Amino acid sequence: MALLCRSTGLLLKHSKLLPSALAATRQSSSGVQYEYILVDKKGEKKNVGFIQLNRPKALNALCDGLMLEVGKALDAFEMDSEVGAIVVTGSEKAFAAGADIKEMQNRTFQECYGGNFLAHWNRVSTVKKPVIAAVNGFALGGGCEFAMMCDIIYAGEKAQFGQPEILLGTIPGAGGTQRLTRAVGKSLAMEMVLTGDRISAQEAKQSGLVSKIFPVDQLVPEAIKCGEKIAGNSKLVSAMAKESVNAAFELTLAEGSRFEKRLFHATFATEDRKEGMSAFVEKRKAAFQDK
Repeated sequence: MALLCRSTGLLLKHSKLLPSALAATRQSSSGVQYEYILVDKKGEKKNVGFIQLNRPKALNALCDGLMLEVGKALDAFEMDSEVGAIVVTGSEKAFAAGADIKEMQNRTFQECYGGNFLAHWNRVSTVKKPVIAAVNGFALGGGCEFAMMCDIIYAGEKAQFGQPEILLGTIPGAGGTQRLTRAVGKSLAMEMVLTGDRISAQEAKQSGLVSKIFPVDQLVPEAIKCGEKIAGNSKLVSAMAKESVNAAFELTLAEGSRFEKRLFHATFATEDRKEGMSAFVEKRKAAFQDK
């Protein structure tokens, strides 16, 4: 959730900013203006929602305004019938280097507890459509937690993951102790949380935190390609499949199996299940209608 942000200026001193990063406000393809993110639709059929965190001077540190904008963009993509998957990324230097420490350093317990601080940050974890995190560079603290809220994590070969909150005298507060443990196991999660040490993209893949690693310049195109593949399936059934997989983290094996069976049976009430099986038998490509 946090990062020692004092080094941000030094890390960026010699970096080059894209022209789009220099704008005070950015306008999405739908005409909505955003200050901290870039929003678009990608893919040959424009069926992949695309959100790029864009606070380059702060290494994409997650401030409250940025997370509110991410939530707004996710809501828009949820309502867009053309979009079947969403890709979230940052820059080549940083996916997100942590939470904005300056924004939270003077908060009191009463403010945090009474206001349920960070509660709305988990919006990405409740989206029905599949979300792919394309992580280049730093994914630390809140950035790592943000990536773990997504359904699939693709990493650039120079990516680094970590939960350094302990170095700031606090602990992860947006799911880091919970999702990291489920992803990599107790021992590695304990080591990362208690020492603040980072792991490389290669270590993250070996531990099960990420599914694939790509060269830095190929990461986002590959994530979009995955999004296109997902979007080509039934959006209705994809949401059911995602819900079933996520249930594995909440339910016992017996309960999860019963839940899966109910959703499996439910697919037989859809036109897409009928079309998919008919297309298979007839040896043709299915034409799903999301019904």
